[in-house]
Amino acid sequence: MALPAYTTPLERIWHYAYLFICGLIFFFLIAPIVVIMPLSFNAVPFFTFTEEMLRFDPAGYSLKWYEDFFTNLNWQGAVNNSFIIAVFATLISTTLGTIAALGLSREDMPYKSVVMGILISPMIVPLIISAAGMYFFYTKIGLSSTHLGVILAHAALGTPFVVITVTATLVGFDHSLIRAAATLGASPVTTFFKIIVPLILPGVISGGLFAFITSFDEVVVVLFVGSYEQRTIPWQMFSGIREQISPTILAVATLLVIVSILLLFAVELLRRRGERLRGITPH
Repeated sequence: MALPAYTTPLERIWHYAYLFICGLIFFFLIAPIVVIMPLSFNAVPFFTFTEEMLRFDPAGYSLKWYEDFFTNLNWQGAVNNSFIIAVFATLISTTLGTIAALGLSREDMPYKSVVMGILISPMIVPLIISAAGMYFFYTKIGLSSTHLGVILAHAALGTPFVVITVTATLVGFDHSLIRAAATLGASPVTTFFKIIVPLILPGVISGGLFAFITSFDEVVVVLFVGSYEQRTIPWQMFSGIREQISPTILAVATLLVIVSILLLFAVELLRRRGERLRGITPH
């Protein structure tokens, strides 16, 4: 973007210095992720670049680690568990988070700040503390080392993301539409599904995607609450690093990065659609 002609030399210096600083921050954040991608194509079981890879010799590259991921029963069991747990946890957290956000959007909601603080506390409390608490609680009620226990634990972690996202969507919600629907004879149920849901749907889906990513990438709670039967992809990666180091972990990490990028891209599209629905120009 070209700078205006009236920009002073000092402003120009600050502008380019700002861009340089942003570039350094971006490099600091993205470099560890970029490095693992070419290593996942290593033809030998090393976590370093070989001479063949540095020379771009085709003999130094291979897809066998991706093949191992798609054919190894341990990895495929982890993939199945991850999807099952993430899908059900997302459904629960999206439902509960949306209901909570609708309640918090009411002007007559008492102790709104206190309730909001409690709902988003799983995002604030250190994860190791939440995991330990869930372990002792689920052990007493018989949900430890069960799929249901892990699903409920992940739902608790994902609900705050839904609450925050849907609440942000409801900030620009025109409540006069609800009153107009009531004056025209629409029942509360009809008003909810015909007016409220279409307007907040982008925020609900965005919150659900965040909840899905949270569940899919989570490992600490699974280590506490779950067992080998509930092993997920992060669990399998963690165990692989501790017990049997294999470049398959790098292949899995690369696939997870690609999936995360696609989901975040979908979230951005939903954000823009939500802004258009509320009459805001997307930016």
